[in-house]
Amino acid sequence: MLNVSIRQLRVFTTVARHLSFARAAEELHLTPPAVSMQVRDLESAVGLPLFDRRGRQIALTTGGEYFLLHARRVLGSLKDAEDTIARLKGVQAGRVTIGMVSTAKFFVPRLLAGFLRDHPGVEVDLAEANREGLVDLLRRNEVDLAVMGTPPRELETRSEPFAAHPLGIIAAPDHPYALLPEVPPALLSRERFLVREPGAGTRAAMDRYFQSQQIEPAFAVEIRSNETIKQAVIAGMGIAFLSLHTIALEMASGLLRVLDVPGLPLVRRWQLVHLTAKLLSPPAEALRYYVLEQGESLLARLFPGVAVAAAER
Repeated sequence: MLNVSIRQLRVFTTVARHLSFARAAEELHLTPPAVSMQVRDLESAVGLPLFDRRGRQIALTTGGEYFLLHARRVLGSLKDAEDTIARLKGVQAGRVTIGMVSTAKFFVPRLLAGFLRDHPGVEVDLAEANREGLVDLLRRNEVDLAVMGTPPRELETRSEPFAAHPLGIIAAPDHPYALLPEVPPALLSRERFLVREPGAGTRAAMDRYFQSQQIEPAFAVEIRSNETIKQAVIAGMGIAFLSLHTIALEMASGLLRVLDVPGLPLVRRWQLVHLTAKLLSPPAEALRYYVLEQGESLLARLFPGVAVAAAER
C-alpha cells in the first residue's frame, strides 16, 4: 500500500462519512466521477473492496471498516504534524479546517473571505455536515473549529457565542397564514411541515418548540437540504421551521414570509467550538479571533431584515 496517497485517504473518509459519492464530491469540490476514480484507485492499492455498491446505495465492507480506522489515524497524525509546523511558522502560513452546519454556509464563506484577505498565506479547508456529523468530525479531530448552533454536550469543548441566530416558521406569501397578523400555535397542527432530518440542529430546535407548545403537525415531509426546503415552501408544498439566516434573499424578494407566531423567532446564538484538549495552531487561533470579533457585525450587514426581526423579539 505504499502507493496510497493522502488525497485518496481524504476522499475515502469523506465518502465513508456520507455513504454517498455525490455528497462527498460536493463537500470536496470534486465531480462524482473523480471521487469514484480516487476510491477505485485506493481499492486497487489496498487489494480489497472498501465499499459494497448496490445501485445507488453503498456501505462499507468489513475490510472498509477496518481500513477506515487506520485512515482516520493517519489523517489525524498528519493534522497534528501540520499544526506543529504551523506553530513554528507563525500565523503567516498553515492550514485550518473549519466545519459548519449547513445553515451556516450562508455566511461562513463571507467570514473566511475577509480572514483570507488579511492572511493570504493561510489555507482553509471547509467541511459541511449536519449537527450530528459535525460532532463526529470534532470527536475525530478532523476539524480545528466548528460553527454550530448548539454546542455538543457529549464532548469536552470550548464554545464561544459570536452572533444572534434567529429561527422561525416560513411560508409562501400567498399562504393563508401569511395574511394573518398573528398565527396561534394551535393552527400549526393542521399544517404539512417540511423538516430537516433527525440530527440536524434546526430539526432539534423545531421539536423543542413544538413540545413547548404541545402541538404536533399532522404531516411532515423530511428533506435533507435547506435550499430544497425553501423551494418547496415557495412552491406551496407546505411550511417550514428554518434559520432566518437561510432566507434573507427570499424575504427581500418577496418569495417567502416569516409567520408571526407567539414565541418566535427563537433567538439562539451561533457558537464557535473546538475541543478543549486541542492546542490550536496560530492560523486557527487567528481565525478564531477573527470570527469572534467580526461575526456579529458581518451577520448584521448581510441580514439586516433578519436582525430587525430578531431584535423585535
